[in-house]
Amino acid sequence: MTSKARWVRHTARKVPLTTWGRPASSTDPSTWSDFRRAHRSKVGVGCGFVLSKGDGIVCLDLDHVIGRDGSLAAWAEQLLAQLPATYIEVSRSGTGLHVFGWGALPGTGRRWTYKDGTGLEVYADGRYIAMTANRWCGAPAALADLSEVLDTLT
Repeated sequence: MTSKARWVRHTARKVPLTTWGRPASSTDPSTWSDFRRAHRSKVGVGCGFVLSKGDGIVCLDLDHVIGRDGSLAAWAEQLLAQLPATYIEVSRSGTGLHVFGWGALPGTGRRWTYKDGTGLEVYADGRYIAMTANRWCGAPAALADLSEVLDTLT
């Protein structure tokens, strides 16, 4: 992901910004930067990665799945057990996970909300993810093929 010029900065409220402080867009490549420039910028509070159809990078965004004691919601634990070794990071809130990998989705994404207040969103295009670089349980830095798992979700 760091080799792709798909990086933005973001505000504390997760509004995407260019590295020079103007509004960025998850659909306008002219507002994106390379990783090095985004990482070095002091604009906003952090970096974000833009998902754009065509390169095959997808993100599974698991919301509110990490309990105060560090345990995972049962469905999230089952989902992670199905995954090949791929990049997973803890979200900014500290209660969610971002799972990145290779795969394809029809359209821009899907969303599921569960009765316990947790949720799953799956994106491949037209979104950006506020990154933390806080890897979950020693997850690798590399991306794996998530096609099989994606097929079970769609």
